[in-house]
Amino acid sequence: MPDPAPSPMTNPTDLLPVGLADRLPAAARAITLAMRAALDAVEAHGYDRVRPPLLEFEASLAARMEGVQTQKMFRFVDPESLRTLALRSDITPQVGRIAATSLADAPRPLRLAYCGDTALIVAGELDPARERLQLGAELIGADTVAAASEIVRVAIEACQAAGLTGLSVDFTLPDLIDTLAAQDLSMAPETLEAIRRELDTKDAGGLKAVGGGAYLPLLYATGPFAEALSALRAIDAGGALGTRLDGLEAIAASVPGDVRITLDPTERHGFGYQSWFGFTLYASGVRGAAGRGGTYTIAGSKEAATGFTLYVARVAGATPKPEVERKVYLPLGHDPARAAQLRAEGWRTCAQLADGEDAAALGCTHALDSGEVRAL
Repeated sequence: MPDPAPSPMTNPTDLLPVGLADRLPAAARAITLAMRAALDAVEAHGYDRVRPPLLEFEASLAARMEGVQTQKMFRFVDPESLRTLALRSDITPQVGRIAATSLADAPRPLRLAYCGDTALIVAGELDPARERLQLGAELIGADTVAAASEIVRVAIEACQAAGLTGLSVDFTLPDLIDTLAAQDLSMAPETLEAIRRELDTKDAGGLKAVGGGAYLPLLYATGPFAEALSALRAIDAGGALGTRLDGLEAIAASVPGDVRITLDPTERHGFGYQSWFGFTLYASGVRGAAGRGGTYTIAGSKEAATGFTLYVARVAGATPKPEVERKVYLPLGHDPARAAQLRAEGWRTCAQLADGEDAAALGCTHALDSGEVRAL
């Protein structure tokens, strides 16, 4: 839900940095409603909420998750400890730290949920926002098809609770190329990296040029899940992917029938630390991904985990507009007890402060008149 552009008369000192924006009342309300609904859906499945700090030692953030690039975070020296602090760009590593330290002795599987702001030094071309409200859940201590299936279902329910429609989930295998390359020990690391790069861009000619002709069939094992999985099984004649593909099929079977499922086995964008399974959520009206998730290992403790993240501001921008809220104007000298009763019944109230106020202009739909609520 975009906010109005700054007025031409805005003082230059009031301008915000590129990628940052105020959320005005309508947008802020939509984000809050989406956040509450999604969190309620997650917590209903037994996920307990944690609130990690906004800042941490840079070394701690980097140590808990493979693929975390602290150079993309805002960093500065803590005057208290003289160590480098980082402003988090992802909450998942912090949840991993909590699981490995404060909750190390908690029974497994451990279910944790979170919601908080993150920041990036440089945003992506497709999403210029440098501040994001991240909501998610982590299932720690289980690396099974059952755990992955639960996370996918909970993520879908969270999206639906927030009001998204037209949902689809795209599965991927983040370690696919490494798994296949392990069958050919003669392949040089630089060749393998070149193959990954060309598969990322879906460039058949480039893939041949770097010596990855054997991987060309992967470019065509994409699309609707059943067909793409069948094509991938045909490619995997040696059986290196057998258990992974069986796992994908079982996870897909647990997805609600009204959710479209696709497969892009070589997709790596947004999967910097996932292991054998990853997924991306899409929905009608959401520009780009509504969320992502998958399996990973918490660095340090080496504990397996599965989780997902929703990008709440994107989600809120595609949800139905909230109903016009009931807001009662309270005139001077109103009964405070009656006003409190109205708030308990779900009304919002706006008390008159001075003569000459315009109740309608203040957004009120009703007014309190002799103890009774009357429409304006």
